[in-house]
Amino acid sequence: MKTPKIPQNERERIKDLDSYSILDTLPETDYDNLTTIAAEICGTPISLISLIDDKRQWFKSHHGLEASETPKEYAFCGHAINEPNDVFIVQDARTDERFHDNPLVTGDPHVIFYAGVPLVSKAGLALGTLCVIDHKPNLLSQSQIRSLAALSKQVMNLLELRKNNFLLEQTVIELEEKNEILEKFASVAAHDLKTPLINISSLTQLFRKQYKDILDADGLDILEMIIGSSDNLIQLIDGLLHYSKAESILREEKSSMALNSLIKDLEGLFSYDHKLNLVLKSDLTHIMVNKTAIHQILINLLTNAIKYNDKAVVEIEFGVSESASHYLFYLSDNGPGIAAEHQEKIFKIFEKLMATDKFGRPGNGIGLATVKKLVEKLGGDIKVESELGRGAKFIFTLEK
Repeated sequence: MKTPKIPQNERERIKDLDSYSILDTLPETDYDNLTTIAAEICGTPISLISLIDDKRQWFKSHHGLEASETPKEYAFCGHAINEPNDVFIVQDARTDERFHDNPLVTGDPHVIFYAGVPLVSKAGLALGTLCVIDHKPNLLSQSQIRSLAALSKQVMNLLELRKNNFLLEQTVIELEEKNEILEKFASVAAHDLKTPLINISSLTQLFRKQYKDILDADGLDILEMIIGSSDNLIQLIDGLLHYSKAESILREEKSSMALNSLIKDLEGLFSYDHKLNLVLKSDLTHIMVNKTAIHQILINLLTNAIKYNDKAVVEIEFGVSESASHYLFYLSDNGPGIAAEHQEKIFKIFEKLMATDKFGRPGNGIGLATVKKLVEKLGGDIKVESELGRGAKFIFTLEK
């Protein structure tokens, strides 16, 4: 008996095999189907998917054989991987000096005929074989050999898919960890930035109040600029924090929400400071949604409808209906409207149509981008229908 030669690139080959995380895994139907087909095509009682590591050949699938592994020095597949571009065939192992006294030939499982096609990775390294075995001398036709080679490629396709899925899972885990770190950083950074900005704004307002009779008009203007700039930065930080937290909001489970309660919550947020008439139009009484997400969406839309409205009283109609798979929402206002050429632009982050709102405060261009992000992540879409001078109607859907 001759033991298999160790491939020259053995270290790289073993490392490549380990990258598939396949050794010692449980049986899988996809692999077992391929060995069943191989045995049927070749007319043999045994078919194996054999992978060779540093000490053994291990069978990912073993059709017609009870054993799950054998020592590497006895492995026919150990010889086959040294010829990765060829089909390795032994017609009668009893008359072959390499195998005639091999324990796998002289004893169970009595390997007399062997045909193996190397399983070659994308790196060009032979990881093992798809092989068929008979207890008597045999021959394969060219058609059978081609079929066996085609099945070996399918085995490698399964292994590559497994590897890619494993890498994808690892990437997802890493991204989730990074996102958690970024969320914590954003929260800490926002707090650390907002605190001194709030102090600057508060101290400046106190300074203005106490020394307004001493300072001239230019000095008072400078103080107003400091206060305004501080407040704008605070709003920008809040907007960026809400945008970055959109992913964490999506992890909240859906729950039943009464539409009347939703309207009362929104009126409570806005009616105190603004002349707002908010009307609900719906045949539904309850919806099953992510409560935090729907609040975030509607607060952003209402805020914009109020800030950029040019009427004494803000009239807003909020409609809700449903299909088999989605809820359909709309929020229409009596504002100045949005020109057609700007209706896509407004959903892009940091895009602003006006320098300031009706209160003289600059926007940050984050609110509608946050809305779009939340809506799309929740399986819906959003658009705006509007004409200048005729108000705007924001229409969005959420998957049930």
